[in-house]
Amino acid sequence: MNRRTFHTLALGAGASAFSSSIHGAGDSVKPIRVGQIGTKHAHASGQLETLRACGDYEVVGIVEPDEAQRKKVEKDKAYAGLPWLTEEQLLNTTGLQAVSVETDVSDLLNTAEKVVNAGLHLHLDKPAGESLEQFKRILDTATTKKRLVKMGYMFRYNSGFDLAVKAVREGWLGEISVIHAEMSKFMDDAGRVEMLPYKGGSMFELGCHVIDSVVRLLGKPEKVSPHIQRGKDGWADNMLAVLDYPKATATVRSSMIEVQGGARRQFVVCGNMGTVEILPLEAPVVRLMLDRPRGEYKKGIQTVKVENLPRYAADWVDFAKAIRGEKAWEFTPEHDLAVQETVLRASGMM
Repeated sequence: MNRRTFHTLALGAGASAFSSSIHGAGDSVKPIRVGQIGTKHAHASGQLETLRACGDYEVVGIVEPDEAQRKKVEKDKAYAGLPWLTEEQLLNTTGLQAVSVETDVSDLLNTAEKVVNAGLHLHLDKPAGESLEQFKRILDTATTKKRLVKMGYMFRYNSGFDLAVKAVREGWLGEISVIHAEMSKFMDDAGRVEMLPYKGGSMFELGCHVIDSVVRLLGKPEKVSPHIQRGKDGWADNMLAVLDYPKATATVRSSMIEVQGGARRQFVVCGNMGTVEILPLEAPVVRLMLDRPRGEYKKGIQTVKVENLPRYAADWVDFAKAIRGEKAWEFTPEHDLAVQETVLRASGMM
């Protein structure tokens, strides 16, 4: 994705997360200097490709301490032409303002802590490690240093989720009683071997994306009940979590053994005045069911056309606005901490 394509998609009609604050090379506002540590995370190349396409940022370099991994990825178009630096070199780069952390999950928190201790804004890919205590310390340090933390959950700027959030916040659905979410795929044996060290299983790896959205709408649950099924290798590959709220329940399913599971990923919010259903989640198809007209939407069942935005793009544009002080950052440390605690409980890790 080049910058022209990025700008065309980003500025499409109805893309509320984007605006003309995307700066090209000829504009007076200087791009934010950013680097990336790590290339082993599943989202590493996609995040970097998005960063490079966005005129709000100047990518100054990449850190990958594993030489074999570096040789493996250095010819990837996402990394082509960028300098490879040591961690020390990157963190001491003149004018550096932010770092994107895209390491193995096991290294995310230790790396993130170095970034915030250096006084830099942080993008931290998901999930936020296994230590809630360390993650809280990272958030507290960032707050003390007046730096922002952006988590790598995929659906925060998805247009289907934008409509669901609007429907809930504007009261279109009435009192929310049910949220149901599914986030699954099929993982081959090689992928399972890589996941074995993470005892949180499919919920920790995949379910976290939709748990972020549940907590965004309903807050931290009063109780979380994990239900775990394990495959022949002992890995938790078929999981259900029930999240209890005073007047609602949320169910989150996550499986790594569902053929074409991506096509059936869904997020449904039900209230006593209406329902929003997003199925599938990417290239989102939204059905809105209302007991009365709401804004531009009629009473009854309707399919709503929403923008199919590229992954990650709106997140980075909004993050740039927040770094520059042009807007408040919506996703507070309190929210991120509540999400991570819920993820750990839903994964059977707390």
